[in-house]
Amino acid sequence: MKLLYHPSVLLHDTGSHPENRKRLEAFHLPAPETAMPNGADYLDLVHPRSYIDKVRKHCAASEPMDADTETSPGSFEAASTAVGASILAMERGDFALVRPPGHHAYRDEAHGFCLFNHIAVATQKAVNEGKRVLIVDFDGHLGDGTMDIFYETDQVLYWSIHQYPAYPGNGTPDEIGSGKGKGFTVNVPLPSGSGDDILLHAMEYMLPIGIQFQPDVVAISAGFDAHQFDPMLQLRATGSFYHNIGRLLATTFPGKLFAALEGGYNTEELPGCVLNFIAGVNQEAMPHPETPTSSGMRNWETYEMYLHHAAALLMKYWKFT
Repeated sequence: MKLLYHPSVLLHDTGSHPENRKRLEAFHLPAPETAMPNGADYLDLVHPRSYIDKVRKHCAASEPMDADTETSPGSFEAASTAVGASILAMERGDFALVRPPGHHAYRDEAHGFCLFNHIAVATQKAVNEGKRVLIVDFDGHLGDGTMDIFYETDQVLYWSIHQYPAYPGNGTPDEIGSGKGKGFTVNVPLPSGSGDDILLHAMEYMLPIGIQFQPDVVAISAGFDAHQFDPMLQLRATGSFYHNIGRLLATTFPGKLFAALEGGYNTEELPGCVLNFIAGVNQEAMPHPETPTSSGMRNWETYEMYLHHAAALLMKYWKFT
């Protein structure tokens, strides 16, 4: 896995908004990718034409999509490029270093800094090709848009660990899908203050579900705002967690992973977290070591209450071993 980048993602001009171009400028950016697919050609795999046109018009006029989601004349191109980069990352097994993020975007609504849902579009492309896709979302916020888009299908397993309560407000253990998709949404809420030990336990405990699903593709909504110094949340993940989770997922699903950047708003910490994750996937030493964090007893008690609630519901569909 390597970083995949195109400078068009910097055209999304949000000024001093927390989701701004400095997030990517903090990296030693790789050479621009020259063979990028045109993401705009794939938007309608998920988003209706009326919504795509709405986003285009709002961007042209620099009108916000909602109270949290800014636009600029370059935002449509940036968000479309994020989609194209995610598709290319899926084809190559790479990490799409993109913005704006996507996992809060619904089929026809922008939310939480997100215009188009790049992971969902790449996933739907794979589903249309007859593949089963596991989406692992370890951003510190629930990817409510992604969850909603695939809530009723059994071709996609959506699995999220996230702080709760926190934005967007849902992501409870009893949200497990509906219709044919019942049992194919896995939510593991984490209480404020959860450290590396709880986060890693949450991933390891639910991993048997991902294995039983037998995915052809593992799409990773890679957000890093669960980091202990991120301003948006109150989780306490470190770079060690991101390295461990990269190694765990790559070992469990060899040759099936790709990732796209979601959140992560501490520009001093974000590059190290991303590079630690990629090193873990590549089975390499951690380039930016950080002492792991531990959780208090009350954090564990709250987390285990959520976890056991989720497991009790999901045991109807999956085995825990």
